[in-house]
Amino acid sequence: MRKSLVSSLVAAGLTAALSLPAHAEQKDHFSVCWTIYAGWMPWKYAQAEGIVDKWAEKYDIEIDVVQVNDYVESINQYSAGQFDGCSMTNMDALTIPAAAGIDSTALIIGDFSNGNDGIVLKGEGKSLSDLKGMDVNLVELSVSHYLLARGLESAGLSERDLKVVNTSDADLVAAFATPSVKAVATWNPLLAEVEAMPSVSKVFDSSQIPGEIIDLMVVNTQTLADNPAFGKALTGAWYEVMATMSADDEAGRAAREHMAQASGTDLAGYEAQLAATRMFYSAKDAVAFATSSQLPETMTKVAEFSFDHGLLGDGAPDAGAIGMAFAADVQTGNADNIKLRFDPSYMQMAADGKL
Repeated sequence: MRKSLVSSLVAAGLTAALSLPAHAEQKDHFSVCWTIYAGWMPWKYAQAEGIVDKWAEKYDIEIDVVQVNDYVESINQYSAGQFDGCSMTNMDALTIPAAAGIDSTALIIGDFSNGNDGIVLKGEGKSLSDLKGMDVNLVELSVSHYLLARGLESAGLSERDLKVVNTSDADLVAAFATPSVKAVATWNPLLAEVEAMPSVSKVFDSSQIPGEIIDLMVVNTQTLADNPAFGKALTGAWYEVMATMSADDEAGRAAREHMAQASGTDLAGYEAQLAATRMFYSAKDAVAFATSSQLPETMTKVAEFSFDHGLLGDGAPDAGAIGMAFAADVQTGNADNIKLRFDPSYMQMAADGKL
């Protein structure tokens, strides 16, 4: 799943960073990795249907698209230099590679969660305020944890008003089925499973914080700078798939069916997940999101949550320890330590038909 995270990986990433060369170089063979999640299944389709190969050939390069079964391990491997790019959320991009000193660029903003993440209560609880004094089971230090913090903030509460119980995603549904567990925060398809249980109320979901849980293709900044063909080929392949899968025709249905099977569900199940995901099928829409004032504001919130929970590293003096760069020369955090960049230029090329 895309969102499991443990804080020890920051330290692991720091160790990995020390072994990386100071600079990338021009090359003709690249690799990117991805894990199963609704918004990242297009990478599987693009690889299986030869779409990535076609775009790579256009730019006289090769790109391997590799599925990694463990999400956090995929980001660790990217941070260690084993991959040139990796699918990950905005929070994890900040707290794993960027916090480990790996200068990374969000090349493609694919989607944001728009209901795929939620908080549910069992029994008499019907609102966020009913969480006060309760135990809440979730994957600690994940975006589910972030979702809980944002929900509590909207209700005038904080984490001090309840107890977070760290529960693995593999155990969460079974835990919620027991009488003792009354509240969970999780993501689809687990969210759909717990919502289907008797006497359950969903009291908050990611559609109430739109644009804050973002799914990306992140690449090494120096590699991209030295090899713009890599960015062009990846972006071109992505938006070819977006055009196909979003179409209401036989080809679109076949593409979504392929992605559904590859992710272990059926077409109806996959389309239900897509319905709770704000996919940026259009490069123009992705660019508009990337250049909005909301994105720096969102990432500031993410940085504050990450700092408060020790995810920016032991030496981080404040939430702005890691600098971030955005469109139009907007920066947040430490300008001398820019390690995460949201660069819309390749998506703009796609929007302008210049790839």
